[in-house]
Amino acid sequence: MARYTGADCKLCRREKVKLFLKGSKCDGPKCPIEIRPYPPGEHGRNRPKDSEHLLQIREKQKARRIYGVLEKQFSNYYKEAVRKKGITGETLLQILESRLDNVVYRAGFAKSRDMARQLVMHGHLLVNSKPVDIPSYRVVENDVVEVRQKSLEMTPFIVARAEAGDKTVPAWLEVMPDQMKILVHGLPSRAQIDTQVQEQLIVEFYSK
Repeated sequence: MARYTGADCKLCRREKVKLFLKGSKCDGPKCPIEIRPYPPGEHGRNRPKDSEHLLQIREKQKARRIYGVLEKQFSNYYKEAVRKKGITGETLLQILESRLDNVVYRAGFAKSRDMARQLVMHGHLLVNSKPVDIPSYRVVENDVVEVRQKSLEMTPFIVARAEAGDKTVPAWLEVMPDQMKILVHGLPSRAQIDTQVQEQLIVEFYSK
């Protein structure tokens, strides 16, 4: 399955909630979901009430789209979460949060996860002083993520330094904007993850 290349705003409208896929545009009055807060398509306004199964599917799709993960990869993350100790839904969110592209986004080095993914893929990030260009790379406790020296004067990173402090960084990360470094203190607890997802519905969907 190829990566989705359509309009991101349609995904937000389909899930009837902001997924924050377009960075600053999502906070402005021109955000399409503010203008048309109903699913796209001819029958978007008059769709019947969602069934329990459809609600589970939609929650899974919402989480997958927020983190920019393909269907097979998301399913594999769920299987991994099942094998681990702890609450499956919370473990699944921890796995998604520990992706390198998400860490770069959470630290404020990119306006969106899409942008963070591009920065990683283009080789601008180091993890523990080693280049990593795989967005799905998973960080662990005590990892240090930093911008490569030769990339520091690129526009996205200049902007990130200038706007340091404007974005709330989760407590499990520590950002050093002067050095463009991110310290990973550990994996987040559920309380530290602000993603508006009902993970129990996802667990119910896969448990059938």
